[in-house]
Amino acid sequence: MKKIKRQTKIIATIGPATESEQMLEKLISAGVDICRLNMAHADHDWIRSITERIRKVGERLKHEPAIMMDVKGPEIRTGYLHHEVNLKQDDLLDLIFEAQPNPPTSGGIWKIEVNYDKLPEHIKSGDTILLDNGLIPLSVLESSTDRIRCRVQQDATLKSRRHVNLPGIETGLPSLTEKDRRDSMVGIECFHDYFALSFTRDADSIDLFRSFLRKNGSDAQIIAKIEDHKGVQNIEEIIKASDALMVARGDLGIECAFEDLPIIQRKAVGSCLAGGKPIIVATHMLESMIESPVPTRAEISDVANAVNEGADCIMLSGETTTGKYPIECVQMLNRIASRMEDEIQPGLTEELKLFRPKAKMLRSAAMLAMRIENSAVLVFTRSGDLAAKLGALRPNGAPLFAFTDVRGLHRRLRLIWGIEPFLMDFSDDPEITIQNAINRLREEEWIHDGDQLVTVTNVFAHDKVVESIQLREVEPL
Repeated sequence: MKKIKRQTKIIATIGPATESEQMLEKLISAGVDICRLNMAHADHDWIRSITERIRKVGERLKHEPAIMMDVKGPEIRTGYLHHEVNLKQDDLLDLIFEAQPNPPTSGGIWKIEVNYDKLPEHIKSGDTILLDNGLIPLSVLESSTDRIRCRVQQDATLKSRRHVNLPGIETGLPSLTEKDRRDSMVGIECFHDYFALSFTRDADSIDLFRSFLRKNGSDAQIIAKIEDHKGVQNIEEIIKASDALMVARGDLGIECAFEDLPIIQRKAVGSCLAGGKPIIVATHMLESMIESPVPTRAEISDVANAVNEGADCIMLSGETTTGKYPIECVQMLNRIASRMEDEIQPGLTEELKLFRPKAKMLRSAAMLAMRIENSAVLVFTRSGDLAAKLGALRPNGAPLFAFTDVRGLHRRLRLIWGIEPFLMDFSDDPEITIQNAINRLREEEWIHDGDQLVTVTNVFAHDKVVESIQLREVEPL
């Protein structure tokens, strides 16, 4: 039985450092399972060309990664500045809603444009507004329809189009913007496998997005990104409505107290395991490796903690878009994840709730595979549900082979912990399908003579189809 290198999956964001065919080949060969395309920094022509390139390289390597489009979502930003603004502690600053000439000051008060004119409806005296990903804190003094007057809390330099965060404050921004719709149409055209919905606040926003995707002919799955207080409050309904969850720790770490972030992450992983939904831990995994060939010891511990908690995926952002060492970052995640998985005691999670009889059989199949030397679990799926439940059981050390005859699903299965997916035509005769799968695994050297396959499948018995668990020994040809 071929040893599984790593059961926790890796997502790499594609950018200038990794967009070439040569770099994509290196990334996929290094073990990248999902390629993320960030619509905050991409145009439509690039999306079309990079999608074609990823598919071409994946097919050539016989390891097709899934493609995730991360839609930008609603956001508030400051306006364009001709020059950087050097702010001093206790300076007065007005957030206004129309463009201003440079320098943006009047009567000693800075005038900074923001792109959301309904902001005063949600802001009151005493609130805190954070500019530039939390680097520039402002204390609100008063709010009116034409301006929000603030006091700068510390010396800082403000550049153009900086992100505005409102910790603990709800806004009336739409869950799906017009830009998101236009971008998603390109993703639909390119048959992207996943769409990540930024700033997911409730189940309704997921349902709205799913309706949009289905109306436009896409069967792609939705990853809900948790990035603010509202998303954390509604996390259970979001998990139920979505296909997967992403703990997006960048904005979440600004919107929430720092000390709450690891607790939110741990609870999110536990809730997803209980619901059988994949979960991604993202942002700042190996941030220092954007410039450095080695990570910090704190980053190593952070990655190890995500693996130990049971995350399905760990994600790289700037590390693989503009970083100097993108391949080394993937190799580092491989090293840390595989080492941590070696240390995890074999055993099945008790958190997952299984209801359907066939799903309940998975627990027995996984346990059997873990108890028998040189064995793996073999499942056949057309919806992906069985594979998702199998991965959620976390049978550490037992390879999980999932076969499907649904094109596209074989890529989406790459998001799930431990699953090695295969695309293959199914026969009307379950026995022929099983034998074809075994032959495929043998050809690709996943299995060898004498290995055991715990198979969850249908069989015919007196003209009836019944569910079964079978133990198949790989016999010499």
